[in-house]
Amino acid sequence: MSESAEKVAEQEIDLGPCNAILDKYQDMLGALMPVLQEIQDHYGYVPEEAVFLAAERLNVYPSQIYGVLTFYAQFHLEPRGKYIVRVCMGTACHVKGATRLGDKIQELLGIGHAETTEDLKFTCEYVACIGACGMAPVIMVNDATYGSMSVQKLNEVIEKYQKMD
Repeated sequence: MSESAEKVAEQEIDLGPCNAILDKYQDMLGALMPVLQEIQDHYGYVPEEAVFLAAERLNVYPSQIYGVLTFYAQFHLEPRGKYIVRVCMGTACHVKGATRLGDKIQELLGIGHAETTEDLKFTCEYVACIGACGMAPVIMVNDATYGSMSVQKLNEVIEKYQKMD
């Protein structure tokens, strides 16, 4: 567990929203996936306390829930940053310098692949392909795509998000 994740884990989790989500799906068979997706949408990850509450309310074992959470890459068990910076490492992006972009993120934010800054503002992820090979190298920050990236352009993009709340 990263240091920032440990700090968040030490904070008490308000399970009120989790209970509201579970109320909505209480009597619906096969509702585990949408429940976990909504819990993650609310908290930004699936907290351990939510797993045990969902297990109790849905009458399944916590291990079954962890099986689902660890099988699907869409779920996260640790807090993530407000801004998810995805660096495409597909062939076109790799050839055009995606590795240098990853190195620059490490230099600027002090985080590498699958790491989150201590202030929970940024998470960096290297991804196999964003699907924008014609604009290589490409990064995404949440849902915004930035193509034809250079180290200089990356500086500007990161600075823009650092200035946001």
